Amino acid sequence: MRTVSVGPNDAGQTLRKFMGKYFSSMPESLLHKYIRKNCAVRLTNGKKEKLSGDALLNEGDVLAFYISDEFFPESRGKAASGQPEIGRDAFRTLEPRLSVAYEDGNILIADKPSGLVVHDSADESYNTLINHILAYLYRKGEYRPDEENVFSPALCNRIDRNTEGLVIAAKNARALAEMNRMIKERMIDKRYLAAVHGLFGPDEKKGEYRSYLRKDASTNTVFTAEGPEEGKLAVTRYAVLDEDRESELSLVEIRLMTGRTHQIRAQFASHGHPLLGDGKYAVNKEDRKQGFRSQALCAYRLEFRPDSSFELLSYLSGKSVLSHVPDFASRFDGCALASGSRP
Repeated sequence: MRTVSVGPNDAGQTLRKFMGKYFSSMPESLLHKYIRKNCAVRLTNGKKEKLSGDALLNEGDVLAFYISDEFFPESRGKAASGQPEIGRDAFRTLEPRLSVAYEDGNILIADKPSGLVVHDSADESYNTLINHILAYLYRKGEYRPDEENVFSPALCNRIDRNTEGLVIAAKNARALAEMNRMIKERMIDKRYLAAVHGLFGPDEKKGEYRSYLRKDASTNTVFTAEGPEEGKLAVTRYAVLDEDRESELSLVEIRLMTGRTHQIRAQFASHGHPLLGDGKYAVNKEDRKQGFRSQALCAYRLEFRPDSSFELLSYLSGKSVLSHVPDFASRFDGCALASGSRP
């Protein structure tokens, strides 16, 4: 038997969820077996209380686990060499390189450069945005992994490797839950900047793209579908901020009304305005000659609109955060970023 104390970042979740994170190396079938056999109990004033998988945990609870030692974190936390495993503990050795657009005691908003993956991928598990955030907070003393059971600061949204701009991270479990709810209930106004090929007609300077998109997992691309039976509805609003008539490029501000994979890139390409540098939804041979090797897309503005039901993050109401001005926008006057019409 081993005991575990429930901390503030563990409270409020079910026993099943907590155990799934804490015993991360345990097969799911075995985890369910342990729960069914009541191998976890809550100790209160010397008394043992058997817990179901749906039991909610409270801060200060002491849990006793009658589980094989091999599944406890201290038994699996080191590689064969005795050193921390790179995937989980990269932040301990990584020198953080991070542009912080906004930070307080609960959240951090990073301004991600193009080319950096946000999470572990098949070809990168060390140099990731989340590891740079963990390394930064670890060195500030705001993230103390040895004092946590299962929680670590986490990203609340994500953008593609070659998209630049704002990504939100939560520093504690309450902030993570409330920020995820804010995103789910669409209480964050997200704006993107993009440079696209082609000029828009007089009646097209502001508009909305509405279509159904289906994903091809084998190529990681999306295509326009006939209807809801084949794809998911994607709605994108846009406004043209500026034009480069000589190069026939337009600078557009975009507001996502839905959040589908590659929504912006696919919809603009399907309407004859592929993003500058995009080689997945267009041929970018000529763009590459000009130095644009990936899509000219930046998640550049966030405005928070939580209502009074948010206990922790209500102070963010009305807060607006901007990214850096992306390099591709330098092809345009730039003054329209402040005065242009909003989609």
